[in-house]
Amino acid sequence: MSHVLAIDQGTTSSRAMVFRADISVAASAQQEFPQHFPASGWVEHEPEDIWTSTIACCRDAMKKAGVSAKDIAAIGITNQRETTVVWDRATGHAIHRAIVWQDRRTADICAQLKSEGHEPAITAKTGLIIDPYFSGTKVAWILDHVPGARARAMRGELLFGTVDCYLLWRLTGGKVHASDATNASRTLLFNIHTGAWDDELLKILRVPRAMLPEVKDCSGKFGDSTPDLFGGAIAISGIAGDQQAATIGQACFAPGMIKSTYGTGCFALLNTGTTPVKSNNKLLTTIAYQLKGQRTYALEGSIFVAGSAVQWLRDGLGIIKQAAETGELAGKSDPTQSVYLVPAFVGLGAPYWNPRVRGALFGLTRNTGPAEFAHAALESVCYQTSDLWAAMRADWPEAKTAHVVLRVDGGMAVSDWTMQRLADLLDAPVDRPMIQETTALGAAYLAGLAAGVYPEPSKFADTWRLERRFKPAMSAATRERKLAGWARAVKGVLASDEGEG
Repeated sequence: MSHVLAIDQGTTSSRAMVFRADISVAASAQQEFPQHFPASGWVEHEPEDIWTSTIACCRDAMKKAGVSAKDIAAIGITNQRETTVVWDRATGHAIHRAIVWQDRRTADICAQLKSEGHEPAITAKTGLIIDPYFSGTKVAWILDHVPGARARAMRGELLFGTVDCYLLWRLTGGKVHASDATNASRTLLFNIHTGAWDDELLKILRVPRAMLPEVKDCSGKFGDSTPDLFGGAIAISGIAGDQQAATIGQACFAPGMIKSTYGTGCFALLNTGTTPVKSNNKLLTTIAYQLKGQRTYALEGSIFVAGSAVQWLRDGLGIIKQAAETGELAGKSDPTQSVYLVPAFVGLGAPYWNPRVRGALFGLTRNTGPAEFAHAALESVCYQTSDLWAAMRADWPEAKTAHVVLRVDGGMAVSDWTMQRLADLLDAPVDRPMIQETTALGAAYLAGLAAGVYPEPSKFADTWRLERRFKPAMSAATRERKLAGWARAVKGVLASDEGEG
């Protein structure tokens, strides 16, 4: 049993990867599934699509790797975190489509909670702010809008879970209703200081305790898959939300280490050790991982639009056919133009947290064309990361003196142009690892650690390998000019919201 199967269930696709005992990749499989947009700002998934695509990828990856259930020591799960599923305890059928983390339908609920003065108490306990991004208000919305759901939930007939929890329940044939501390910490219902669901938070958000899963360490035995799925039962021994899994996969185990994942959105996590750091700059205080009952915390900055800005260039504007073309196109842009894209397609995340504003382009001229659009889209991700890093330094004094290197992963990290521009604007080195599927690797590591396949964190950190380091090469004057232009663009977008108000 020298292999580990990692399930990486993402926003636009499901993926499975088989890792060997030396953490090399034996095989992988990936499958996209449909996105549903029933109204402006609403994003949904069909839970059955999540399930069927996940199982298909697992079987495909195992087949490609030439392994069977008896060869796999454990399964690890990582997932899109705040996406919310409510299902029937008896039948396993979801009572509503999954409401995706990007979904903004609960903005009014959030505004009401803020007006009632609940935010300070919620932030103190959860490390989060009140925002539609998180799961708690999504659960409440489903209970309020599906006929009879609230009464059924009170009777214990309905279960709530993030995607990891839903997959675990299905994998075990309905035997295990559990999640891990990282996913629980993203719900607005979990006290990150006590490590438990919080009755006051449940009351404020009107979520019955009977719906909630058991919360466990990230690494440890959760249950066994039913034998019919993979030709034999396999232990499920690791779970972490995607950004925390990437932090683990990047071996960011020491306080001060920072990773940034560029997928649909962008998420930067700064390990702050065993002490939660309160943010004064609208960053999130979250659980990075929990091992052997010990919680390690992080400061997190969340950007809603990263890779999806490239998708917009491809699907919305039609100026590229494949994402990989973007860097080359951006490299051909007119250096005399200063075009800024503020990609607030679903509002702005950290450090602004404004769900109402929408995107805008600034600095257009008659000569602005596809190359400049590509340049602005890629650069917008770098500017947003710079905003996060500035907020982290302000929140955590130790970060100012640390010799910081940013470890990157995710789809956009393969773009040399983008990573070089990121190093230039941050004025810090950017390290890209040999294994860029760090989210899946993190899930595999957690499962393999529990199963005895992989070593303790310090030894695992020794296996991290650099593929390329990008060093800053931009002059200070150019950097300052560009960052000032970005600040003006963001100010313009935020002012448009005030004007509408």
